[in-house]
Amino acid sequence: MESVSAGYGGDPVLVDLSLAVNSGEFVAVLGSSGSGKTTLLRVLAGFLRPSSGSVIFGEKVISSANAWIPPEHRHLGIVPQEGALFPHLDVRRNVGFGLDRSTESSRRVEEVLEMVGMQDFSDARPQELSGGQQQRVALARALAPRPDVLLLDEPFSALDASMRVSLRAEVRELLKSLGTTSVMVTHDQEEALSIADRVAVMRDGRLVQMATPAELYQNPADLAVARFVGDAVELPAQWSGIDNVDTWLGRVAVRGKPNHSTGEIVAVLRPEQLSVIDASSIDNSLSGGAIGTVSRVSYHGHDSLLHVHLATGQDIAVRVPGESPAVAGERVRIRVTGAANIYSA
Repeated sequence: MESVSAGYGGDPVLVDLSLAVNSGEFVAVLGSSGSGKTTLLRVLAGFLRPSSGSVIFGEKVISSANAWIPPEHRHLGIVPQEGALFPHLDVRRNVGFGLDRSTESSRRVEEVLEMVGMQDFSDARPQELSGGQQQRVALARALAPRPDVLLLDEPFSALDASMRVSLRAEVRELLKSLGTTSVMVTHDQEEALSIADRVAVMRDGRLVQMATPAELYQNPADLAVARFVGDAVELPAQWSGIDNVDTWLGRVAVRGKPNHSTGEIVAVLRPEQLSVIDASSIDNSLSGGAIGTVSRVSYHGHDSLLHVHLATGQDIAVRVPGESPAVAGERVRIRVTGAANIYSA
């Protein structure tokens, strides 16, 4: 996709957007409501013709000022949000919908049903299946014609939490094993980070950043991306040297080579970069960190989130693995691990 702009008659929803997906890659397009991610998917699918720019699949131009290939000839598969299965057809006929009635097509239907673990439900109707099973059938239907590109429109959003986690892991492994080029749109940051090879972050119809999940989380392109992708601890900061800033939590190292702006800056850390120590058991004259009081603890099983009110008047969130080492009302010292990202305030 090169320099694509598209909309619905008024101001463009996509603005001069370029996006490249490698063959066999799984890319998640992440953005809040209104960011343009669904419009992007509609342009790729051929449901919306862009006003400018071009869309290219491999060596073939499928949309440009001089070319247009309709959706049915783009050789792609689509997995919608809630399956969109035909209620009057059984699983086998849903998956085979659109294929010819040859013996080879029948074998292909059985093959993809086995891929998604639904071979024992071929005679069932959609209403007899769970939400996760319906999405497996929708995936099988999209894969049956052997598409060049698979488009997934928030395919796990209607599932409960446990089913969502397990199914997206299964889908990820299946698509990687098949080498299927896939583009998924989602508003779920955890989902995007956990299954994509790369994540494209959209905002106001533009591509803000495209990176691996680790790079996106550790080095957000700007403050808005840092806030959107995961939890952010924001600290007003002042330069104390080339590679350090002074914050509420003391002197903090800086990641990379930020712009040494003379204006106001903010240091951004992740909550797991903070740790707490019982302040009563250590010498408070020790340098480093800040003293505060735990105001609230939220236990999540795999980790705990501590809300700490600092002696200087600020509130801070600290994420620790497992059970919290401190309880509400306890005085603690907060220490910083690793480096912060710096942005203009």
